[in-house]
Order: sequence, then structure tokens, then C-alpha cells
Amino acid sequence: SAVFDGADLSERYRLRVLAVLRTRPATDRASHQSALAMFQVPFYGAPTDVVMVEASTSSRQRSGLYLHARSSHSGRAFLGNLHAVSPEVACVQIAARYGFEAGVCAMDSALHLSRCTREGLEAALEQLPVSRRRTARLAIAAAQPLAESVGESRLRIILQDAGFAVRSQVQIVDGDDRFVGRVDFLVDDVVVVEFDGLTKYADLDGRRVLADEKARESRLSRLGFEVERVVWRDLDRPELIVQRVTEARLTALNRRAAMAR
Repeated sequence: SAVFDGADLSERYRLRVLAVLRTRPATDRASHQSALAMFQVPFYGAPTDVVMVEASTSSRQRSGLYLHARSSHSGRAFLGNLHAVSPEVACVQIAARYGFEAGVCAMDSALHLSRCTREGLEAALEQLPVSRRRTARLAIAAAQPLAESVGESRLRIILQDAGFAVRSQVQIVDGDDRFVGRVDFLVDDVVVVEFDGLTKYADLDGRRVLADEKARESRLSRLGFEVERVVWRDLDRPELIVQRVTEARLTALNRRAAMAR
């Protein structure tokens, strides 16, 4: 249809999930990433070529549909007359099935959009089999509501895994307590790391936005910060991100030492 053809990849997957559920018994419910897609919660690291459905059946997969036995999870949600597990349950399912990074990205998104709470995630965790809880528990501990995209979530994981002290969505002020800007990440209190900042330059006001960003970066530099920008493709080379931030940290510390003389 025209709606499907004009949709982006995430919306196409959502439309597929809804279409599949309409062909299933009313007692079936979307799970895992399919449940999150129903409620437009971004995720990463979970496949979008399969629709995940809890049903009154043993597990089996066929042509893009994975049916699995209904879990004991009590949490559920509805979109019209279509059923899904709750976002909390979907997030812990993703962590248990697809791993830590996928779990954190899903939980960050759901928390940021107020689709779930940390308490709800912890309650959903207790309904998983004990043998499958470890990764989901680690993901819950690492999840943050401040991440504004799954890219930011992935970047934070990379920085924290490298041993940096990372703070998200930090407001920077100058010596006179005047607002300079809010940054995606402040690393070791000296390096500003921005994710995908250049995408904002594509609109009609791109030149003005670029000029504003350059001015802000200059102000940050005068305050002793070093600025690193990371785009989506960089996330596949985490070692290069770590190297850049490490070098930026040294530059910032040297600058601050010179400023203090």
C-alpha cells in the first residue's frame, strides 16, 4: 500500500506486526521487539525480519513469524483490540534473548518515552526463568532514561566499557554561571562527546545551526573542554572512538594545565 511504501524501516516493521496480529487468535500477543514496535519504542540489535508472537502453542518459526509458548508474564498492553506483552516485559525479553546492548537500548528508549519504569523492569525480570535473568539484570542496572536515541545508548555503553566516567545530558555553564549548552555526554569531566550532531545541519537553517554549533564549540574550548563528535557509522569501530576520546582527554587536561599557569 501507499502507507507501507512511504514508511521508513521501523514503521514498516510495525505495520507488519499489526498485520500479522490481525490474522492471529485474539489471545495471541506480540512479544520482544514486536511488542516494542507496536508502541513505537525504538530498539537495536533485535531482528526485524521476524514477528515475535506468544501463542497457545509450542515454539516454531515459519516465513518471518516466530510463535512461542505464552510466558508467565502478567504484564500486557493493548493497541485497539490487538494484544502485546507490556513494554517492561518486552525489554527484559529482548535482553535475555539478544544480549546486553540490545537490552540497554530497548530499556533506555522505553524509559525515555515513559513507556515503563525501572520498578516495572525489575518486576518483569522476576518473572523470567532464573537461568535467563543475568543479562537482563545487568541491562536494567545500566539503563538510563536520558538517552535520546539508540545511538546515544550504544555510544554510552562503548564509553563506559572503556572505563570512562560518563554523564549524560549535562548542562555546561561558564565562570559567570551563564548557560553555554547542554551536551550529550561529559566524559571524565573534560571531554564533551556529541552523537550524530551533523544531522541537524540538513534543514533549511543548516548554515545558521552550524554557525551556532561552531560558536558553542569555541566557548567550550575556552572553558577547557575538548569536543568529539560521533556519527552512526563510528559505532561499528568502538576502538577508534575510545582512541579519539582518550586523545581528547589528554588534550583537554593539557589545556587546563596551561590555563592554570
